[in-house]
Amino acid sequence: MGDGPKRPATYEDLLALPEHVVGQIVDGELIVMPRPASPHAVTHTALLAELFNPFHRGRGGPGGWWLLSEPELHFRKDVLVPDLAGWRRERMPEIPDVPYFNLAPDWVCEVLSPSTASLDRAKKKRIYAREGVGHVWLVDPKARTLEVFRRDGERWVELGTYSGDERVRAEPFEALELVLGDLWLTPEVKSGAP
Repeated sequence: MGDGPKRPATYEDLLALPEHVVGQIVDGELIVMPRPASPHAVTHTALLAELFNPFHRGRGGPGGWWLLSEPELHFRKDVLVPDLAGWRRERMPEIPDVPYFNLAPDWVCEVLSPSTASLDRAKKKRIYAREGVGHVWLVDPKARTLEVFRRDGERWVELGTYSGDERVRAEPFEALELVLGDLWLTPEVKSGAP
């Protein structure tokens, strides 16, 4: 005897979660994950730091973007929380004072963890395409890779996979040369060595 069909998750289910977890609703299913481990957190923070001044603030770069860490995105019945997201200011002139966003970002970045990689690569990437996100970056701090995708209709075109300490100019932030080695939790970063 089965338990019958599962009830689709609701926003109230998300609100009921404890603060130490990240919750999302993907294809009607409540996905609950613990906060990420240190390699994920270092990569997430380092990438935001690299992009923030030239693109969000326009200091030493082209500006024109709003970049946010872990924004809550509401798309139909899906509630997603990418690690990073960016909106071109021409599409979103001001950041609204709201708890979540309905306007799809122009770029999202998912920092992969062993527990989230398959969700990020498949279901979430498919939803991002459906909603019109222009670019997706998948960053794997363990494998030390950056995968860059551009949306073409409802499919993704891989623009490149980069690894290690490569220097990269990746869409949509190709105005900046990104040094991938600066994103990883290395022995020097672990010990605080210069």
